[in-house]
Amino acid sequence: MEVLLLQDVDQLGQAGEIKRVADGFARNYLFPQELAVLATPGAVRQAEKKRKATVRREAKALSEAQVLAQALDGQVVTFQARAGEGDRLYGSITNANIADALAEKIGQEVDRRKIELEEPLKDLGTHAITIRLAAEATAKVTVVVEREE
Repeated sequence: MEVLLLQDVDQLGQAGEIKRVADGFARNYLFPQELAVLATPGAVRQAEKKRKATVRREAKALSEAQVLAQALDGQVVTFQARAGEGDRLYGSITNANIADALAEKIGQEVDRRKIELEEPLKDLGTHAITIRLAAEATAKVTVVVEREE
């Protein structure tokens, strides 16, 4: 029996592929789990339309991410924070703080989850931060943390 995979199935194939499988495997596993449908001409056309729409959507998202990466690349944001002995901050500068400062600076929203910061900044000084907007779109931003007067 030929089936059209709706989702990726381990050791069988990727979503959108047409595969020949045993009748029992399709009836007892793939169809009840909604992992596949019978490969009719209508289902194949519909899957092809979905695939093309997904490709277009991903291309648009990538181009938007590259434009945002160009706008962000080389930006410098400065924070004033209270610090104690050894230039350690009483609080910390987080991804959300950096995202808000960048959004205010360039006038476009920046997702805080895209900012690669292993742990919040807790020291005074200059920190180089990477923002990974997409697989091929990254930006380098400099964060300066100064002592609050």
